[in-house]
Amino acid sequence: MTVLLALIGAVGFVALGLPLPWLLGPMLICLVAALAGAPLQGLGLVTTIMRTILGVAVGASITPQVVYQLPDIAASLGIAVIFTAVIAAVGYPFFRRVFGFDHATAWYSAMPGGLQDMLVFGEEAGGNVRALSLIHATRVLVIVTVAPLIMQLYWQVDLTRPPGISITQSDPIQLIIMIAAGIAGWKIAERVGLFGASILGPMILTTVLSLTGVITQRPPAEFIQAAQFVLGIAVGAKYAGITGKELRIYVTAGVVYSLLLACLTLVFFEIVVQLGLAPGLDALLAFLPGGQAEMVVIAIIVGADLPYVISHHLLRIVLVIVMSPIVSKMIERRRS
Repeated sequence: MTVLLALIGAVGFVALGLPLPWLLGPMLICLVAALAGAPLQGLGLVTTIMRTILGVAVGASITPQVVYQLPDIAASLGIAVIFTAVIAAVGYPFFRRVFGFDHATAWYSAMPGGLQDMLVFGEEAGGNVRALSLIHATRVLVIVTVAPLIMQLYWQVDLTRPPGISITQSDPIQLIIMIAAGIAGWKIAERVGLFGASILGPMILTTVLSLTGVITQRPPAEFIQAAQFVLGIAVGAKYAGITGKELRIYVTAGVVYSLLLACLTLVFFEIVVQLGLAPGLDALLAFLPGGQAEMVVIAIIVGADLPYVISHHLLRIVLVIVMSPIVSKMIERRRS
């Protein structure tokens, strides 16, 4: 039922010429169905597999020419570190004082990290897992829905175009190598315990193959569209079984926090653009604290500088994963 609803949403968006039809269509119709009480369900392993496609797409975009340009974005990455610290400084008191959440729930709700990582850390710290899940899902939902509209209105980008060449135009050997790199990178990263293994493992291995000239193209458009479709379901289905109380408190908190994050993003976006560190579209995608996979999808479709965008999201996620448990314990100890 979930897949059927998602297909209806995607086809409807395509028919109406709406932006990102294969991502936003499934996401929004699943959201509406979940809020109406439909027993939706995510696709589990399929979602993880689709994330490997995005890892391969990013890795295949990193060429020797891109590596030579990395020192040029050091200043922008430095600003991203400050941005992450400001988010924590604003978000924690917001959830603690405005919504009255306990320390662990407030802290890990404020962190702009990956959903699964924040749920694990929050649960270990004694936080409310359901609240964390709905707040982070809402953050991704709001940002991924609003960002394309802004880009379409301000930069007039075409968000309905295919994200690459068709599978019929792709080299079969390249397809086999990319599929193998995706699976091998995911499993190796999983074995060594790398966070975000399903996207970072394939990205790292494909980057190596791209830099050595083994991989010379990105995954075909149909692969990227399938990844969008499944990710849309994953976000929308998070709201399955939601109660009136959860909608009133947790989703409201997530929406208000998303708007607060959008204001902070605009401030740092303006700083980066005014300093001439990146074009406006790239800067916006790099600093928007949406889901890593969702931001990669949008960046691919609009033709943004993928290495620039993904490096900022990776840095933010690494900072959050490494520092958030340490800082959380420091705050708790100080409060005690």
